Amino acid sequence: MFFQSGPDIAHTLVVGALAYLALVAMLRLSGKRTLAKMNAFDFVVTVALGSTLATVLLSTDVSLLRGSIAIGLLVLLQFVVASLSTRSEAFQAVVKSRPRLLLEAGVMDRAAMREERVATEEMLAAVRGGGYARLEDVGYVVLETDGSFSVLPEGNAPPTALANVTGKGAQ
Repeated sequence: MFFQSGPDIAHTLVVGALAYLALVAMLRLSGKRTLAKMNAFDFVVTVALGSTLATVLLSTDVSLLRGSIAIGLLVLLQFVVASLSTRSEAFQAVVKSRPRLLLEAGVMDRAAMREERVATEEMLAAVRGGGYARLEDVGYVVLETDGSFSVLPEGNAPPTALANVTGKGAQ
């Protein structure tokens, strides 16, 4: 119960080390985008990679080659989806959410916050995290595609960085 046979432990050590090296090599080959901040699709791929690696590590029924092919397939699919997302706005709209304007000129958009399931306390924490003590000093708070908040100061310049943000004040 507490100890397995020697061959099972040896299998886990050898296959685990080799599967780990294969995963690191594939992630390095696929580029920085694979390890970027996660949106929903990236999260699914990350969970699937972890599950696949765990299966390769712990199951003697799955060969190292088969597990490496599965990991390679997931990395390839993530690479293809990321590549298509950069080439097609329609495809990007299917796999990624759009950023959402939650606060403009110090005024919270309560409807947008409800739709995005953002509590007032989370908004206030984001504002404080951006270095502001007063909502009136904040120009915009954007809920980004990865779930993080961007807090932008009030200013006179046109908000060109808000071009792809959904909301009442975005152009």
